[in-house]
Amino acid sequence: MNLLDFSGYGDEIARGLALTLSVGVGALVVAILCGLLGAAGKLSHSWAAQKAAFVYTTLVRGVPELVLIILLYYGVPTAVQNVVRLAVPGYRLDFNPAVTAVVVIGLIYGAFMAEVFRGAFLAVPPGQMETARAYGMSRRQTFFRIHMPQMWRFALPGIGNVWMVLIKATALVSVVGLKDTLYWSGKAGEALFEPFKFFLIAALIFLGITFVSEQVFRIAERRASRGVARVRH
Repeated sequence: MNLLDFSGYGDEIARGLALTLSVGVGALVVAILCGLLGAAGKLSHSWAAQKAAFVYTTLVRGVPELVLIILLYYGVPTAVQNVVRLAVPGYRLDFNPAVTAVVVIGLIYGAFMAEVFRGAFLAVPPGQMETARAYGMSRRQTFFRIHMPQMWRFALPGIGNVWMVLIKATALVSVVGLKDTLYWSGKAGEALFEPFKFFLIAALIFLGITFVSEQVFRIAERRASRGVARVRH
């Protein structure tokens, strides 16, 4: 079995890989934004914000990703379409499948990011904020100049872990018709009667993505920790 012989499906698998990466990166951006909002809600003094963040993270983390993807991918566009039809009879609203997949996966993993950011915000020593206020910084200046930059250093390992899970979860978008890596691997295996070979290729592709991602996040963590005193035991 020659894994380098794609039997004419090399271009399709390459396009599927490009779609997988674009969906993954886009979903990571959405997840980070949702995670920051979720963490802000959990750390807020507002009861409503705390409850909203709690419901979001509990509901999303408690339901399997595949079920959520199917429900959100088909359910939300259908509901929006019905509302639009009531407002503008005869009008048809079409959703881009790739954009929808990015938003859905981002919303799902934003719930996990919320806990990552909540822990990172709490990990920043409170004495530094008190010192900044003593120097006359406003709450806004303290947040953006002291709290936020240091929070990222604590959040990077968690963001890396969520990314590893998120990029593998992009394989689930093949069930809703997106022609990603897994989709084309399945089509090639079905057409050439070599499913094991092409699914093994897909597995190696995802393994390669996670390996490279791990190195990138490791470098990012080292750069973020420059100048930080290390405690020796």
